Amino acid sequence: RALIRGADPGVIEEVKWKKPSRPEGVPVWSHDGIVCIGEVLKNAVRLTFPKGAQLRDPKGLFNTRLDSKTVRAIDFHEGDAINASALKALILEGARLNRS
Repeated sequence: RALIRGADPGVIEEVKWKKPSRPEGVPVWSHDGIVCIGEVLKNAVRLTFPKGAQLRDPKGLFNTRLDSKTVRAIDFHEGDAINASALKALILEGARLNRS
């Protein structure tokens, strides 16, 4: 969470979509629109980029939802190393895309 917020000072973290099946809600990071959404899955933590198909991913972080015409996501599994600079670049590009 700190890495996402630290990538762009304009990024705002909110909790949205609380419901009985997910009372804690879903963390959402936005800057002039949603940049990414966090989800806790059974075996991974997923970071979903609603406009991910429009983002360049030169380091190949996107590893799921690759067949979607709009969305891309990254599943992080226990023990995975996080490429902080590449993730920050995706956050910044997502925020820039929202502003364009």
